[in-house]
Amino acid sequence: PRTREVQFDEKWAFVTKKEKNCDPDDSSDRLCGDCWDHVAFDAEHRLVMSVVPGERTAENVRKVVAAYRQRTGGTIPRLITTDEYAAYPKAILAAYGEEVVPERTGKPGRPKAPYQVAPKELNYATVHKTRKRGRVVKIDYRVVFGTVLAIQAALQASSVSQAINTA
Repeated sequence: PRTREVQFDEKWAFVTKKEKNCDPDDSSDRLCGDCWDHVAFDAEHRLVMSVVPGERTAENVRKVVAAYRQRTGGTIPRLITTDEYAAYPKAILAAYGEEVVPERTGKPGRPKAPYQVAPKELNYATVHKTRKRGRVVKIDYRVVFGTVLAIQAALQASSVSQAINTA
């Protein structure tokens, strides 16, 4: 796919009844309760690139980001957007980061472990929603990887996105 921007998000629903109303001792409730879908969405082409059903966990976030990367041949999209779920930056860095191996210092002790850094062309921003009484009253944006100018340039180049959002 010629995906140039991706939105990662999760959707919550429930099967038969909400998790809080399920009885762990009732065998008929075993398949009931909360359910999440982690989604990678190409807003430009209205294409769902990947779906990972399951609990809202860092592991499932890692899976949806890795599946998206695999389906796009490892190409870094022009723009990545998510909500502020803490698992996304780590998963995105794991998928697209470049490994840095620190040089040995020659001093005694354990050498520093390799770590990941974001490539220069990686532009990732989050949507921050402020709620009052269950309603969104304010929306802010935060740049995680890249620069504000690079994010603005990606938005200007987009045929569908005028703001940082998740569908």
